[in-house]
Formats: sequence, C-alpha cells, structure tokens
Amino acid sequence: MKKIWKSEITSWAVMLTVILTLYLTGLHTEVIGRVQQVFLSTGLLKPSVDHSLQELPAQVQQPIYDIPLAKLNGEKVNMKDFAGKVVFINLWATWCPPCIAEMPSIHKLYEQIDTSHIQFVMLTLDEDLEKAKKFIDRKGYTFPVYATTQEMPSAFATSSIPTTFVLSPNGKIVLRKEGMAKYNTEEFKNFLTDLSKSAK
Repeated sequence: MKKIWKSEITSWAVMLTVILTLYLTGLHTEVIGRVQQVFLSTGLLKPSVDHSLQELPAQVQQPIYDIPLAKLNGEKVNMKDFAGKVVFINLWATWCPPCIAEMPSIHKLYEQIDTSHIQFVMLTLDEDLEKAKKFIDRKGYTFPVYATTQEMPSAFATSSIPTTFVLSPNGKIVLRKEGMAKYNTEEFKNFLTDLSKSAK
C-alpha cells in the first residue's frame, strides 16, 4: 500500500512539474494550440463562404481604409496602400492557442494564393512586438505581420480572437469569422480568387 501511495505522489509530482514548466516557459499556449490544430485538421471548422460575394450589413458597408499600421520591423504602412486588392485580415496574438492552431493553415493558404491581387494582413494584438516577431521567426512564417498604431475602426470590434475579415477590392467587409478555422481549402481559395477578379 505504501508503494502505491508513493508511486501516486511521484506521478502527481512529475505531472505538476511538467505543467508548471510549460506555464513558466510560456509553452503551454503552443501545446494547447497543437492539440487544437489536430482538431482543425479534420476540416470540421471552415469559414462559411456560401454568401461568397455578398457584403455584410449596412453598418459595416463604409470602405475600411486609412488605417495606420506598422510592420514588426517598425516600417509604417497604411491599409489604404492595399486599395483595389482583396485583403485577408487575421487578428491574433501569441498568447492565444486557437490563433496558433490556425496559423499553419493560413500560412499554407498564403503560399498557394496569388498575392499580387490578395493582400494578407496578420494583425498581432501583442503589446510586446518583439515577442510576436520572435514567434513568427521561430515558426518560419513568411506572411506579412503588422501591428496597429491606433485604435481600429468599430467594424473590426470583436470579443474574441482569432477573428478573420476579408475585404473586397472596394474596401468593404465581405466575410467575418470569429474563432479558429481551416483556411487552406479549395473552397476558400476559390472564394478569394473569385473576389479578386471582381476588381479587374
């Protein structure tokens, strides 16, 4: 009985040590993200594009341009620089497991899409931009990452992240998806491609 009791304590001690180590090193976010990534790979969570070229209600119909942004290296840009393109905007943070879970699918989409007509804006909500930069570098992601330099317009208000928006070439929101999703699907690629053709 004593051996079983000691074995139980040892097991709990090891488990608590692992959990504590993950939290203290910040790796718990990535571990949870990995688990959620497995779920995403089933393809059950996909953005709905049934309404493909339909725009969202009137309160978000105004073009969403003139938004100052900054690249992680400090270079200033503005959303209006992307006028005439489809813009894929993803709000994320390094402390958000679902954000980490969906990033590989977004990166695969980015690698497979014609970025001459489709602009990616991976918008970090991290206060520590160096942490975001290190995360992106460590993962080897090559999509463009930005930070906001002022409060975003109310059309982008959300109570959860990740949240993804797609803007039409005339700057109007045509898709809004709260929560993680698998984006590198043929259906979603076709949605972006068809939308980009509307500008030509």
